[in-house]
Amino acid sequence: MSHHHDHGHPTVSAKPMSRRSLLKALAASSVAIGAGAALTAPVAASAAGTAQAALPTVSSGRRLVPINRIGIQLYTIRDKVSSLGFRAVFEELASIGYSEIEFAGYTQNQVGPITPAEIRQLLDDNGLRAVGAHNNLNPNNIDAQIETANILGMPHLGQGGPLAGGYGGPIPRSQWMTAIETWNQMGEKTKAAGLKLYTHTHSQEWGFTTDTNERVYDLYLENLDADKVFFEMDVYWAFVGQYRFPGFEPVDYVKRYPRRFPLLHLKDGKLNPANSNGYDIIEFGAGDINYTEFLSQLGDRGQRFGMYEQDNAATAAVPPNPLNSLGNADRSYQKIAALRG
Repeated sequence: MSHHHDHGHPTVSAKPMSRRSLLKALAASSVAIGAGAALTAPVAASAAGTAQAALPTVSSGRRLVPINRIGIQLYTIRDKVSSLGFRAVFEELASIGYSEIEFAGYTQNQVGPITPAEIRQLLDDNGLRAVGAHNNLNPNNIDAQIETANILGMPHLGQGGPLAGGYGGPIPRSQWMTAIETWNQMGEKTKAAGLKLYTHTHSQEWGFTTDTNERVYDLYLENLDADKVFFEMDVYWAFVGQYRFPGFEPVDYVKRYPRRFPLLHLKDGKLNPANSNGYDIIEFGAGDINYTEFLSQLGDRGQRFGMYEQDNAATAAVPPNPLNSLGNADRSYQKIAALRG
């Protein structure tokens, strides 16, 4: 695959203007031209002035997710990674406007083998940054995983599933504590390599140990080394956790430990009492999770990575949209970019 980069421009650091930025720029320039032409006619000029003055109310308040901090967990579009490959997917994500990538493995099944170095080149070609990954981590693979993370240039290395117990039912405290100890040891290695090890949680970690009735998330926060193991709050699963195991507010955890939550999953959910989780996963902006309220309460805007994720993007679409995970990713990007506090 040595020929895959003959048209690269390594000296051009800024990524090409995305389709959306281009449309915005064109819109802005046409407004300016219109206003200039209007100056010759006083009546038109005052009308144009009124229109100009009214514009800011469209986006009142500060942007809640900085435009260069909108990322995507590739699990969302895993069908496209598998069928089209990383090159085509990265080109599309960059044109939508995404800046950051969280991996869900490093293979593109139907497209053929690819190395981490080749993936890194494709990221660079498209002005994208790798920020993290979901891998199943253990003491036997942590060194290799750190090496891959460094090739890709990502600052965080993570796992998508729980530290203990798989996806089964509740388990006793001792099983969580054994896993926590292992993670503290792996965190020692990742810190030495300049990375932040992180865990992404679902709803069961908001549940309780079978023997001591302690909330597992609290066990994590009390016993994982704050300097070595970090958290990616999946906001959707936190609200499911609140529905299933009430007694906490998801945002309070991030407010109490802001530095321990470098990543957030921006995943939306629509209320559904018939679902045992209380919600159905849906494209961002079409659900009932109040992200404006949630993100407005976080003071350190811009220090945190916001990753859009939708587990069912390939199989669910809000009518009349066709089934297309990249279509969901496009609409969700626009909704995240439009959030104002």
